[in-house]
Amino acid sequence: MTETTPSGRKGIARAGKQEERDYLIRIFSELVDPLGHSLPSSVEVVLHDLAKLPNSIVAVHGDVTGRRVGDPATDLLLQRVAAGDFSHAVGYSTQLPDGRSLRSTTMILKDSSGEPIAALCLNADVSVWHRVARIAEDMGGVLSPVPDVPRSRADPESAGEPRTASEEVFPRDVDELAAHLIHQAIHEQSAPVELMRKEHKLAVVQALKQRGMFMLRDAVEMIATSLGVTRFTIYNYLNELDDQDAQAGDEPSSKRKRASR
Repeated sequence: MTETTPSGRKGIARAGKQEERDYLIRIFSELVDPLGHSLPSSVEVVLHDLAKLPNSIVAVHGDVTGRRVGDPATDLLLQRVAAGDFSHAVGYSTQLPDGRSLRSTTMILKDSSGEPIAALCLNADVSVWHRVARIAEDMGGVLSPVPDVPRSRADPESAGEPRTASEEVFPRDVDELAAHLIHQAIHEQSAPVELMRKEHKLAVVQALKQRGMFMLRDAVEMIATSLGVTRFTIYNYLNELDDQDAQAGDEPSSKRKRASR
């Protein structure tokens, strides 16, 4: 009689877990089109496989944001995963670059053990309802006033303004996602890059770490180029941030090997 060793049992358990995960992703993917056809055409349904971040879209119905299978996650989803925040986010407001207002919901889907494996997102274009409400208001105040639709970032008066926390970027590729994350982190500092001191650049790296930037391929090189430092410096900043977390009472994360390896 053959006896299964502890390591063998773990291997079987891992294989079973992966089979369950693959099965659930397949089932969730098959639900995207029927769900999309059941909703108004102004609603987009997107499924993200969290194991494939950043290029995590595995199924999509609708064309509200113009994304396709293989496109990356939004900045907000990436940030939530980096922070370990796997709660649902329901009915939050976002805006597209052309000025259209969206009402979005992100649902985190989990396996039988409670591990997050996917994000199902609904993006509804509500711009037309804002316009209808304004028309009704102008005709006699039939509806209560609604907040102004935020101006498009293409508006010259709003060009260069930072996006607010309630806004979300829907990138078409990882380069676009990375550029947004880096621009936003740098914009938050009180000095341009050429005048930044170490504390400014360290704050930029910390912000990017919190937003999941380091899940992206070649993140260190892109950040180093943007800050005008070497990738060795970025690794040093990351180690310094790890030390600060440890001193603050967090679980010490394993030190990254210096880029000199």
